[in-house]
Amino acid sequence: MRLKALVAMIRAARSRLEIDRTEPHWPQVAAEIKRRIHAGTYAPGERPPGTVALAAEFDVSQSTASRALASLRPEGLMYVVSGRGYFVAERT
Repeated sequence: MRLKALVAMIRAARSRLEIDRTEPHWPQVAAEIKRRIHAGTYAPGERPPGTVALAAEFDVSQSTASRALASLRPEGLMYVVSGRGYFVAERT
């Protein structure tokens, strides 16, 4: 069930975001993840799609996807659990 939901979400998102290839990619991916967090697509305590899924969705490298996720940590939108990955932080 989780995989089907992820595939549906990726397909829907592809129609919403076109990466501007003339600008750095990671801030654009980070902005879309941030938008999804604020919209409730990714709930607090939930794992967002991993770097492989994000890279495939946005047609960027895995390191770009990883940098996008990492950039949201200082903003308090994500936290990392060692060995498990990124999670959406609780809203304050």
